Amino acid sequence: MIVLAGCGQKDAAKTAQPMSKVTDLAGREVNVPIPAKRIVAIGPGALRLVCYDQAADKVVGVESAEKQWPAAARPYILAYPELKNLPAIGQGGPDYAPDAEKLVSVKPDVIFVTYLVDKSRAEELQAKTGIPVVVLSYGKLATFDDDVYRSLQLIGQITGNQKRAGEVVDYLKKCQQDLNKRTKDIPDSQKPAVYAGALGMKGTHGIESTQAKYPPFVAINARNVVDETGRAGSVMIDKEKLLSWNPDIIFIDEGGLSLVQNDYQKNPQFYQSLRAFKEGRIYAQIPYNFYTTNIDTALADTYYAGKIIFPAQFKDIDPVQKANDIYRFLLGKPLYQQVAKGYGGFEKLDLAVPPQK
Repeated sequence: MIVLAGCGQKDAAKTAQPMSKVTDLAGREVNVPIPAKRIVAIGPGALRLVCYDQAADKVVGVESAEKQWPAAARPYILAYPELKNLPAIGQGGPDYAPDAEKLVSVKPDVIFVTYLVDKSRAEELQAKTGIPVVVLSYGKLATFDDDVYRSLQLIGQITGNQKRAGEVVDYLKKCQQDLNKRTKDIPDSQKPAVYAGALGMKGTHGIESTQAKYPPFVAINARNVVDETGRAGSVMIDKEKLLSWNPDIIFIDEGGLSLVQNDYQKNPQFYQSLRAFKEGRIYAQIPYNFYTTNIDTALADTYYAGKIIFPAQFKDIDPVQKANDIYRFLLGKPLYQQVAKGYGGFEKLDLAVPPQK
């Protein structure tokens, strides 16, 4: 029996996956099996990046929240609906707490995790589960951020999908270059003033919710009136401030569109005092932040904004076709119609029409 046990141990050693040391986005050195055959991805946006790298077939469990939320909010679930049939590995959500017991139950080779930048928490989870924990990040910008690129490449390295990861990073960089090239030489004096309202910020909000340094506007060098605040990120403004800015074009995020429509019915005079409303230059855009950034939808929104703000520079772009091209490349399917069905899609708005009940 002792001899047989010894032989079994030797055989196991021969078939064990080779271990390699990687450095994750928290700066931790982690020994991981490469290629990992069984993976899980927990925390905001972790599963999305795995899907971009075409490693969804290696996922062995998902958070319960991924099963419960509307799929249109996360195009990667529309592309890979079978993920919702996998075992639950914890609740998930913005304030998620990893469930070590459930993670262990699905026997992953690696746990990919986002928004766990505190090294001690990552080490604690790794110690509890006995499974390598690799921290990913969306960085500060998400859509075009080096941390996203590094995270995609790290997933590719660990899953054996390096080639695909490289293609995704190249694609995102080329989109950024294309968007910038189209508009970088336009003088500010020739740019219309623009504003994006009803942006989600820990919930839905009305037209007062906006962003300075709004990523889609930054990518196309648009003249965002909110940038004069000198801030970056989410901003809640007074309606009087919007009146003083009086932008030429206003985009309304469809996540908060119903709030804006209802507010319009109560106070049409305010809205009709705005140049963009008087001239009919109000446009809907698809919300792209849900369990952090849907990079695909953010890109589609950016090309759509470019088409509206700079029609001459984006004359070759059909926003719906471009959106489908983006979804097809990143997730393998033309998903615009499914996403638009959940929100409304790209359209010119007439808020004088009462919202449907």
